[in-house]
Amino acid sequence: MTVIHGEVAVGFEGVREAFAANFAQRGDVGAAVCVYRDGRPVVDLWGGDADPDTGRPWERDTLQLVYSATKGATATAAHLLAQRGELDLDAPVAAYWPEFAANGKADIPVRWLLSHRAGLVTLDRPVPLGDALGWDAMVAALAAQRPQWEPGTAHGYHGRTFGWLVGEVIRRVSGRTPGRFFAEEVAGPLGLDFFVGLPAAERGRVSRMVYPKPEVDLSTVPLDAVPPEAREFVAALQDPGSLSNRAFALTDPAEIDFNSAEVQAAEIPASNGICTARGLARMYAALVGEVDGVRLFSPGTLAAATAEQAAGVDRVIMFPVRFASGYMLPVETNPLTGPRAFGHPGRGGSLGFADPEHGVAFGYVMNSVVEGAEDTRASALVDAVRSALA
Repeated sequence: MTVIHGEVAVGFEGVREAFAANFAQRGDVGAAVCVYRDGRPVVDLWGGDADPDTGRPWERDTLQLVYSATKGATATAAHLLAQRGELDLDAPVAAYWPEFAANGKADIPVRWLLSHRAGLVTLDRPVPLGDALGWDAMVAALAAQRPQWEPGTAHGYHGRTFGWLVGEVIRRVSGRTPGRFFAEEVAGPLGLDFFVGLPAAERGRVSRMVYPKPEVDLSTVPLDAVPPEAREFVAALQDPGSLSNRAFALTDPAEIDFNSAEVQAAEIPASNGICTARGLARMYAALVGEVDGVRLFSPGTLAAATAEQAAGVDRVIMFPVRFASGYMLPVETNPLTGPRAFGHPGRGGSLGFADPEHGVAFGYVMNSVVEGAEDTRASALVDAVRSALA
């Protein structure tokens, strides 16, 4: 039985039970969960192995790569610039990044980058991986790229491109890379263990990602064996030329080793953020309230940042989603803790979000990647938080 470390406040004992069940029943190897309420932590738990091959245990300060949960951090940086009057989200991207105007993109506003409406989900010519990790080649390729649909007419998940697109706007406006801006303006004031571009000195604290072999190979499964609601998406995964596949094949080679030191040290602001559950939850707590004297968003910024911008079936992931400006919003199948909640999940299970109605912020990070609907670890934890609030 996995030993669970940490503390929970009175009334939140159910979260500890759900967290323990994640190890016993739902495939967790190493993980942590943290919940803030009204600016103070009420759940702070961790357990398991940071590296199952060596037996290195998960410690209180173990860091974890969180894939697309990074997008919430990048969006936060952009909204801080908007709050300061340095960035107009409804101004054309080209006003800040002139090269972006190429190939019919002159009128795309910054907000469409944040809400996945720009049509820039892929590249016609992938960039060598080494060049992409160095930043400039990737943003130059995106500036020259034509959209895959008429911008503003549809939404499709910019799974990889989001970080370079929004990140380059942050860099043009602030004069700092997105990772540095986040470190100085968000992580620093809040004392967060949260990095976009990992310093070499922190490498020893990072957990190793574990990728279990899936029970079903979606690339070869017969479509008539797939539930009807998922059939179109699986068909797209089986087509190398589909937008669903091309959206995650921006580099050559397309596969990126997120366990490697080189990738973790680079700035990939859509997908290589590295943090603790505490750092993830604390960031979201400071968006909806004060945390140890620091509040990141004014009420007006919070309302603007979390207003719905797109909803419906997504062109890339082919399921119904709702986007605000950089954050995902609750849907029927993932209600979070209430209709005003906002945040972002990451590949394989990680999740960060806040709910201003309840004054709650949540962070869950883990190293065992579980794909698809069978992963109920984060939802079980959120259900337990929701029960505690009730």
